[in-house]
Amino acid sequence: MPAIETRGLTKRFDDVVALDGLDLTVEAGEVFGFLGPNGAGKSTTINLLLDFIRPSEGTAEVFGTDVQADPLAVRRRVGVLPEGYGFDDRLVGREYVAWAARTKRADDDPDELLARVGLTDAADRPAAAYSKGMQQRLAFAMALAGDPDLLVLDEPSTGLDPNGMSRLRRLVRERAAAGTTVFLSSHILSEVEAVCDRVGVLRDGRLVAVDTLDGLREGLPGEATIRLTCAELPTGGLGVEAIDGVTGASVEGRTLVVTCRDPTVKAAVVTHVAARTEVVDVVSEPVSLERLFADLTGGEDGAPRSAVAERPPEDLP
Repeated sequence: MPAIETRGLTKRFDDVVALDGLDLTVEAGEVFGFLGPNGAGKSTTINLLLDFIRPSEGTAEVFGTDVQADPLAVRRRVGVLPEGYGFDDRLVGREYVAWAARTKRADDDPDELLARVGLTDAADRPAAAYSKGMQQRLAFAMALAGDPDLLVLDEPSTGLDPNGMSRLRRLVRERAAAGTTVFLSSHILSEVEAVCDRVGVLRDGRLVAVDTLDGLREGLPGEATIRLTCAELPTGGLGVEAIDGVTGASVEGRTLVVTCRDPTVKAAVVTHVAARTEVVDVVSEPVSLERLFADLTGGEDGAPRSAVAERPPEDLP
């Protein structure tokens, strides 16, 4: 039984179509990355799956249960880390986690959940005084309460420093290994690449691709790079720029760096160079996820920034 299944799922806000006929299946036990530029419909999809809003058309099921027919049954099996979750009252971290466990009728040890996310030393501090990254880790600990069958993580790396991001990825992999399904919406493409089994890409409310990352790279054109280290490079060059599909070439010492518009051109480059000089090493760099994202979502304007540039590190105790 799939963990998530939608058919024709559509949401309109007046004249705006936020989600347009989404047909999506997420298998139980997989880590599924949900990608798309701002306004593509990712958060709308999550809100529909949790019955926070109702669809204009179509259906959504979580573990075979229609989310409109029995939303409470769905939510009991789901742990949610929403985007932009904040804490503004006087409860300390431990009290928040204890409350989350009670809502799931679970007997989790709050201190154990806080230890998982690295907040042991802050358990008795008011959560409102936490840094943004610490609040994000606290929200993740709350999402883990009750050992959910499905984790829905909406931009989970908000405010996290590199150590916090590494811990998050490790926890996601651990939960997946234990059989939990993870539905992860993120702009941090390195995060998606590190943990996801498959990805779906939204553009203007429509699902434009679903596949493994390798499958997307094979199925889409996009710039790829090949580095050929040669015993000796001829003074006059090797003429690879004349090969159809090559978009650029440069020399770094004895290494020829060639950029190809289509990854299939790399074989022609290797053959061409090997016929003219001795090739001692070949390193093929796949099409980057950033390039794939830009191609699928309509160009560079939709492409997110790198993980380093996305947000400042605020994850400090």
